[in-house]
Amino acid sequence: MKIALDVDGVLADVIKSWLIYSNKIRDNISKDEITNWDFWKKFKINRYDFYEELSTCWKNWNAIPPTEENLSVITENLSNIGQVDIVTARELSTDSFVKDWLKHHDITYQNYVSVIDGPMKADLDYDVFIDDSPLNAIKFLERKKNVLLYSQPWNQHISDPKVQRIFTLSEAVEKLKL
Repeated sequence: MKIALDVDGVLADVIKSWLIYSNKIRDNISKDEITNWDFWKKFKINRYDFYEELSTCWKNWNAIPPTEENLSVITENLSNIGQVDIVTARELSTDSFVKDWLKHHDITYQNYVSVIDGPMKADLDYDVFIDDSPLNAIKFLERKKNVLLYSQPWNQHISDPKVQRIFTLSEAVEKLKL
């Protein structure tokens, strides 16, 4: 089994770091208020500014918290089920910071795959995608791919019965063991 494991929003809670950054330069936003993938529109934040700020947060990778405890053990357990690859969509300049973050948190994976745009992931050959993007989830379904949607405030509107929602990565391990 080939497992595509996302980084931002699944392993790394980079939005927490971005909120600290953003709340210093504009009105305060809480994570619970980020209810859409393109939330920057709601807060009148330029899309390119948001992505540049997110890349800036990755430069300070050691300040980005994990989404949950024990990711090292959980990713090792995932790798006992199948081949785990990190499959991420990002600005290429942040790849080295992400790899440093993964190493620092002792994340088990075989390959690191970076694409320019999230929906491009659906073109890749994986049996299951663990992701938090509602846009990616829709694209995975269109391509008849299996998706475990890591629950976040920005993907709560996804309710397709073919999408399996998970609240922890340990749930992914349990579902994939079946």
